[in-house]
Amino acid sequence: MEDATWDVQAGSQSLRLPIVPLSENFAICLLMTIDEPIATMQQCSVELAAKLPAGIEAVASAATLGIPIGAGVATALGLPRQYVLQKTKKKHLEDALLEPLESLTTQGDQFLRLDRRWMGHLSGKKVAFVDDVISSGGSCSAALKLLRAAGADVVAVGVVLAEGN
Repeated sequence: MEDATWDVQAGSQSLRLPIVPLSENFAICLLMTIDEPIATMQQCSVELAAKLPAGIEAVASAATLGIPIGAGVATALGLPRQYVLQKTKKKHLEDALLEPLESLTTQGDQFLRLDRRWMGHLSGKKVAFVDDVISSGGSCSAALKLLRAAGADVVAVGVVLAEGN
């Protein structure tokens, strides 16, 4: 039997995404930004950046699948970097700002982490949080709480795809 797929439009880009069951009665189409052509994700990022309000001073994204989008949006806005909210515990993040999160696609206790060295870079800045997909909103909500705890003025949220009704 052939794997089920779903054709979606992400701005001007056509994507054929696999349908992944999460339970007996619930499935999602899965965008894996790291598995898509680089040029496709770059174009999605350019188009997403164009939809953000003027005056964005910093871009934050969530590891791991939001990283290509964050890098592309920051580049399109002429910014030198993105600020990645990490999900895995690492030595250099032992004193990171933490925010618990729930995600539809990952099981178990999770946290978003912001390296404290970036707090001064984000505090008082107009920040856009960008990601690959929003499903339940759990990751996005955690990211906004974390960025605000760092003093960021989050003025926009942008995603390539929104799942659900």
